[in-house]
Amino acid sequence: MSSASSALRPTRKFLGLEWPREVTLAERRSLIAGGLGWMLDAFDVMLYSMVLAHLMRDLGMSKETGGLLNSITLIASAVGGLLFGFIADRIGRTRSLMASILVYSLASGACGLSDSVVQFAICRLILGLGMGGEWTAGAALIAETWPAEHRGKALGIMQSTWAIGEMAAAAAAGLILPRYGWRPVFFVGILPAFVIFWILRRVPESEVWQKQNRQRLELRRFMRREILRPGLIATAMNACGMFGYWGLFTWIPAYLSLPVAQGGRGLSMMTTTAWLLVMGVGKWFGYALFGFAADAIGRRKSYVFYLLVAAALVPLYGLAKTSLWLFILGPPVAFFGTGFFSGYGALAAEIFPTEIRASAMGLSYNFGRGFSAFAPFVVGALAMRFGLGLAFFLQAAAFFVAALLALALPETKGVSLDAV
Repeated sequence: MSSASSALRPTRKFLGLEWPREVTLAERRSLIAGGLGWMLDAFDVMLYSMVLAHLMRDLGMSKETGGLLNSITLIASAVGGLLFGFIADRIGRTRSLMASILVYSLASGACGLSDSVVQFAICRLILGLGMGGEWTAGAALIAETWPAEHRGKALGIMQSTWAIGEMAAAAAAGLILPRYGWRPVFFVGILPAFVIFWILRRVPESEVWQKQNRQRLELRRFMRREILRPGLIATAMNACGMFGYWGLFTWIPAYLSLPVAQGGRGLSMMTTTAWLLVMGVGKWFGYALFGFAADAIGRRKSYVFYLLVAAALVPLYGLAKTSLWLFILGPPVAFFGTGFFSGYGALAAEIFPTEIRASAMGLSYNFGRGFSAFAPFVVGALAMRFGLGLAFFLQAAAFFVAALLALALPETKGVSLDAV
């Protein structure tokens, strides 16, 4: 080793840059599998937001109906998260992950064949089942495969792929929608199904789960005080954070593109796509860096900081009138308004024991997602009266309440999952 390299080694260690050298093959593949599944999940979900204005026009939907359709997806995701959580605890994390990816991919393609609001709603409901299951299985797999000192970073990187999926969806919609309409946009959503072949061949099952998989799942384990109290607080915090997120980011594409007379900002399709890509970069950094912060200073402090800043920035974004201010405020709103999600996988994994981990994580995370299902509908209803910009003030309040709940959580940084 050269003297220069030796001199830089303490600096790299202090900044946390040495950890990639310690990653094993199983850890790397579990992260790739969970990250790809989550990225493609985001891709399929974001396609709806990108074509929402066109769906409202072609299927004769109001803003309230547009929000309600996304609410149906989120409610279904809560059910899917619970269902696939039990499946993951019974048959394994990787098998559950593959099944969930297959469900949401085929359902996304089916959306492009829908001829009515009812048919479209059924497809979105099925997509939601797979969407909820993917996070549950992927987060449990990564949490159980990675060591405590790097768990937050790994789950943060996994969560950051959501931003990549959203950017890919924005780019795909920007290329396909103006030329071919909204139906072919959804056909692209079938592509994630091919990932399951790689997972089947290359991704090993969690050793932690394999040691515990013969234990009988006992629902009464959920009711133990040391599990129930922090679990309920974390669930409530996640519910408020998700309410803020889904109400805000479901409507941002329409907020940017709708005419000013309809409560939007009147940006062109090209400008809207560009602004969403810029926000996507902010999301990616927010997701990824939260994991480093959570491993360095703890889960709770990171949550509180991110959520309070988001609560302060969202009203400013809703009041922005010019394209320049929307461009300036977009990345930090995306950074703080989404980045906090990265901590939930590590936090939940460190609260719940192995034999019920996936079930409990699925129940907790997706109960929050089910509650947040009301957010797109409520924002759409408020927008009918006050405009989308002012409707976003409700989302700022949700972020603030989530920050207060985070203060009541125990700090779980450095917890060994075998000891939970």
